[in-house]
Amino acid sequence: MNFKQFILSLIVIVLLITGCKIIWNRHLITVNAAAVSPVSDWEYEAVMKRDILCLMLAYPETITGVDKASENEVYVLLKSRKKILYDDKKEKNSWQKSGNPDLQDMMDQLYPLSKITEILPNYYNPGCARVYPLLKEVYGTSKKAILSNLTKVSIGYKYVEFNGNNKAAESLKAVMKELLPLSRQSHKVYAASFPSSGAFNYRLIGGTNRLSSHAYGIAIDLNSNKYDYWRWSTREEGQKRLNAYPQEVSAIFEKYGFIWGGKWGNFDIMHYEYRPEIILKARYFSERPVSGIPWYDGLQSNQEAWEYIWLIEENL
Repeated sequence: MNFKQFILSLIVIVLLITGCKIIWNRHLITVNAAAVSPVSDWEYEAVMKRDILCLMLAYPETITGVDKASENEVYVLLKSRKKILYDDKKEKNSWQKSGNPDLQDMMDQLYPLSKITEILPNYYNPGCARVYPLLKEVYGTSKKAILSNLTKVSIGYKYVEFNGNNKAAESLKAVMKELLPLSRQSHKVYAASFPSSGAFNYRLIGGTNRLSSHAYGIAIDLNSNKYDYWRWSTREEGQKRLNAYPQEVSAIFEKYGFIWGGKWGNFDIMHYEYRPEIILKARYFSERPVSGIPWYDGLQSNQEAWEYIWLIEENL
């Protein structure tokens, strides 16, 4: 173990002992000071508003509004007239957040948009928490409904089935429009990408009773390697795979709203998942809110965002 690995390991041990959360800032893992001292009411509200804005921007045909039912109950309102609680206020560990998340849990861990050089801590899995009532509303409430929403997307040499709702299939087409020419220029890119290991597959996540994102037709696995998945390989083997992986591939997917399983502590390097809300938060809100500066700072000139900002301010 070199000095850098020793320091990282020491940080991880401290985080596990203290129960601290972490945030990403460019290439570094830093301790979130708010986890050491209580988060102020102002900061909690600012982060909540940011999360709800990203959800509204990500799912404009599904989410219609927001409602503050009481001081401790904020709901996202859906086109179907259903509503989803933002924060149930329950303390959860990382496994509980994955198994039974609310919207706050789902949005909590910030996805790193920059290139990574090391496998993340095994409890840091941004985007792995999925709120199924929201996925059902957007992509289909049953297998039959999901199947009716699938459309074929060309990935060069064959077609895969992907969900046509919420621009998921359209975004995969945009990815392939950039990825295919790049793969013809770079053997490493081609070898990492093709042949695809599949997209739509109505199945559960291994070892759980929860549906995979593949079951909703919003995930694609690229060319697989025996060291791609945390259940198949050691962290050392995963690190070697990460070192060799051309992250130009993940950058293209992220550009169009996909998160990469290579940026999970429980790594899944071949896996890409359409999660525009996670990418939007990483893109617009990578820094903590600052007192005296609007929570939406940087988006004042974004007309689409401004309409939602006004709606959030009016109701919260």
